[in-house]
Amino acid sequence: MAKKICADVGLSVGRVVLGNDVEAATDERLSALVQEANLFARLSPAHKERVVRALQRAGHVVGFMGDGINDAPALRAADVGVSVDNAVDIAKESADLILLEKDLLVLEHGVLEGRRVFGNIVKYIKMGTSSNFGNMFSVLGASAFLPFLPMLPIQILTQNLLYDFSQLAIPFDRVDEEYLLKPRQWRIDDIRRFMLFFGPVSSVFDYATFALLFFVFRANVPAQQSLFQSGWFVEGLLSQTLIVHMIRTRKIPFLQSSPSLPLALTTAAVMAVGIALPFSPFASSFGMVPLPSQFFAWLVLILLAYAALAQVVKGWYVRRYGYN
Repeated sequence: MAKKICADVGLSVGRVVLGNDVEAATDERLSALVQEANLFARLSPAHKERVVRALQRAGHVVGFMGDGINDAPALRAADVGVSVDNAVDIAKESADLILLEKDLLVLEHGVLEGRRVFGNIVKYIKMGTSSNFGNMFSVLGASAFLPFLPMLPIQILTQNLLYDFSQLAIPFDRVDEEYLLKPRQWRIDDIRRFMLFFGPVSSVFDYATFALLFFVFRANVPAQQSLFQSGWFVEGLLSQTLIVHMIRTRKIPFLQSSPSLPLALTTAAVMAVGIALPFSPFASSFGMVPLPSQFFAWLVLILLAYAALAQVVKGWYVRRYGYN
C-alpha cells in the first residue's frame, strides 16, 4: 500500500524496509539501511524513533510529520517535528510546528523564508567585518606618515552612523534564487576568510585617496588637515556604502542582481548626505571644509576602480571557496 501511494504521487521508491528489518538490525546496520532505502513501512513507534536517530547519526537534519500517538517518539526525536491542528494532544505537544492549514506548501514557504533571512544575516556580518577590518589598515597606515589625525573622532562616529543607517534595509533585501536552492550552514571560518580577503581591497583605494589628497591637492600640512579629513570622509563613506551592493550578491550588482527598493533608497540617501555634508552649514561643526570640484572627478575613478577590483576578487573567491 505504501509503495502504491508513493507511485501515485510521483515518488520514486528504491529499497523498502519493513518493521521486522528495523527490529532485527543493529544500530550500525540500521545506519546503513537508512542510506540505502527511502521507504519504511509497518513501523512501530520505537522503530520510527530508531530510523530518525539513524538518519541523524548519518549527518542528516531530519524532519518528521505525524498526527497520532504512535508518532510522538519520532516527533520528539526529529530535528523538526511537524504535526497538524487536529492531531492528538501528545503529537501536538511533541511537535515543533503545527500546521493550521492542510497545505504542505506552508513548510516550503517557511524554509525559503528562513534561507532568505539567513542569507541577509550573513550579508550584514560580512559587510561589517570586512569594512571595519579594511578601515583598521587604512587608519594605521595613514597615522604612520600624516602630521595630523587622518580623521577626527566625530567624523569617524558620523561616518559609522551613516554607514549603519545604509544597512538598515538589508533585512528587506532580495536574495538570489540560486542561493535559496539548498540549505546553508553558519560557518565562522568562511566569514573570517572573507574578511581577510575583502578588507584590504578597500584599503588599497583608501591609500590611493590619501596619495591624491596629499600630493595633488596639497593637504599635507596641519593647516590643510580639514581638507584631507573631508576628502577621506566622503571617499570612505561612499566606498563602504558601495561595498554593500558588491557583497549582497555573487553576481554583478545592478546588472545581474538588483537590490530591493528600500536598500537602494537608503544607500542612495546615505551617499547623498555624505557628499553634501562638507558643503552644508554644519560642516564646521564636524571639522570639514568644502571639497574642490576636481576631487569628485578623481573620486568617480577611484570608486569605479574599487568596484571593478572588488568584483574580480569576489569572482575568484566564489570560484575557489563558494558563496555561503
